[in-house]
Parts: sequence; structure tokens; C-alpha cells
Amino acid sequence: MRTALAIARKELAVAFTTPWAYAVFTAMAALSSFFFVSLLEQFQQVQSLAREHGWSKLPPDSIIYRNLTDGVVVQLWGVVMILTLFVAPFLSMRLFAEEKRQKTFALLLTTPVRPVDIVLGKYLGGLGLIFITLGLTLVFPVLLSLVGSGPSGSALEWPTVLLGYSGVLLWGATCMAVGLFISALTESQMLAAFLTFAVLLPWMLLRGVAQSTAEPLRSFLSYLAFDAQLQGMLQGVLEVQALVFFASVILFSLLLTHRAVEAQRYA
Repeated sequence: MRTALAIARKELAVAFTTPWAYAVFTAMAALSSFFFVSLLEQFQQVQSLAREHGWSKLPPDSIIYRNLTDGVVVQLWGVVMILTLFVAPFLSMRLFAEEKRQKTFALLLTTPVRPVDIVLGKYLGGLGLIFITLGLTLVFPVLLSLVGSGPSGSALEWPTVLLGYSGVLLWGATCMAVGLFISALTESQMLAAFLTFAVLLPWMLLRGVAQSTAEPLRSFLSYLAFDAQLQGMLQGVLEVQALVFFASVILFSLLLTHRAVEAQRYA
């Protein structure tokens, strides 16, 4: 484990010496800020209409705008989940592909470092990057908590906020695991990013596809869909099924990466 941590530190150090990581951080901060402001403006508009006409006169789906947690933060986590789908491939693409391109991966394989340590170290390094990226979005609920207020005195329902944020982190960890495996298969960073996105996007949209199918295929596809598994956590409901699902995807992706590294070591 010490070797894996050393590789993880090395991955983080290398990432912060290049402008690419900072570009991703800036993009995430800028886009999430834009959507946060848009959601806040929409929340204020619905609140104004409710004060003027009453909640009973508004559409039923306006109920989510009764409080900042459901009206702004929960929806923001949904947006951040989509942004992560675009950001994660660009953070994971270089984990193996860059070393292959620079011909240093072959040297790494000749060292007495075990493949499992290489895989875990690379993944922990990537995990650190995606968690830092997603950590930038936590400033928005903090700001709401500082300047807002609610009937109970607190502007937000923090258990719901933090559980939803945990779901976003779990989604980011899953994206990095899938991206790590694909990065281990190629030396082209752009190809690794494209293939990671091409795998994650249809997987995420499976629930929409499932609606047009009959049972039991509908239930099976809905279970496999990322967004369906995350729905409960984003709304503040902890579901063991979702934890088991994402843990399984992460472990399976790491296992495939380990096998890919081993195959290249003895090739």
C-alpha cells in the first residue's frame, strides 16, 4: 500500500505541474457557477410568483422550490453529475496513456512494483484529482447557508445536501475507474478520453432507453443506469443498492485494469 500511495502522490504532483489540471478546475468552477446562478434566479422567480398568487395556483412540480435545498442544491448536484461526465475523461485519459506515449510505462513494468500497486496508485491519484475538482462545487451550498435562511433557521437541510454530494463523489469515482481501464488500453490520450465518454454517456442514458422496453428488460436496464442509481442519493435518500452497484462497477473496472497491466507486463 505504501508503494501505491507513492505512485498516487507522484500522479498528483505531475498533474499540478501541467496547465491541463488547472484548465479542468477552471472549467468546472466557471460552468457550475453559471448553472448555480441560473438555478438561484429561477428559484427567486418561483418564490415571487408564489408570494403573488399562492402555491396552490402554481404547477404541481413547483413544490421543489419551497426550499433552497430541493429548489437549488439538489438540482445543482444533477448538473454537476452531467459536468463530471465531460470532465472525468480528461482527468483519467493521461493516467496510463501518457506514460505509454512517453515510453516510461515499459520501464515502470520492469521495476519490482506489483501491478496491483500500479493500478491502485494510479487510481488513487486520479481519485484525488476528481475529488478536488468536485470539491470546488461545495462552495455553493456553503454560500447559501451563510447568506440564506429558512423556517427552521438554517437555509439548507445539510443531511440531504451532504448525501447528494456523496452521490456526486461516488459518480466521480466510478467515472475515474472506467477511464483508468480505458487509458490502460491505449497510448493516445484523446482516444482514451473519447472512449471513456462514449462508454459512460450511453450507460448513463440507459434509463431513458428502458422506458421503451417491456418487462423484465425495463427493470434490468433501469437497474444498470447510472442516473437511476444516483437518483435516491441526490434527493437525500441513502440506498444500499446504489452503494453496492457503484462499488461493484469500480472494483470490476480496477480488476480489468489490473489484468490489462499484467498482460502488457508479460507481453
